[in-house]
Amino acid sequence: MQKPVDGPGEGASPDRDKPIFAARLTPYRSLSEKGFVLLMLFVGVSCFASGILFVSIGAWPVFGFFGLDALLIWGAFKLNYRSGRAFEEIAVWRDDIEFRQVSPAGRAHIHRLNPFWTRFVVERHEEFGIMRMVLRERNREIDIGSFLNPADRDSFAMAFSAALAKARH
Repeated sequence: MQKPVDGPGEGASPDRDKPIFAARLTPYRSLSEKGFVLLMLFVGVSCFASGILFVSIGAWPVFGFFGLDALLIWGAFKLNYRSGRAFEEIAVWRDDIEFRQVSPAGRAHIHRLNPFWTRFVVERHEEFGIMRMVLRERNREIDIGSFLNPADRDSFAMAFSAALAKARH
């Protein structure tokens, strides 16, 4: 999902002009925290009720497997929510591009590029749309927005391409 921001993250000087373009890219998560709690309540109650049924007919070891199922589902969702904390910020000025990638653990990696030497490459598939977006400068490639859905990739690619063209003129 693309969210506009006022400016780049760390590393910019305070007297710098406002960027031509600035965006914060975040992964989309369709299930809210409240939805997650409700889902886990449903899974827990279903597993417990099914486990009790198996215990009543003498198949008591199955009860533990239902508990394991609920635990694995909970763990998978927690890992998914953790990966959702990652984000990317990009800002374009006439003389600079700042691209900041932040991992789920909060570690930031900042890339600085020259807009005149940087190519924005968009790889498209006829049926599925944009598959990959890359910033290329000399001998380095930086993937952008790999976690975005196709519609968000398309809108970001159009806006970023326009900003890069504006920075070059």
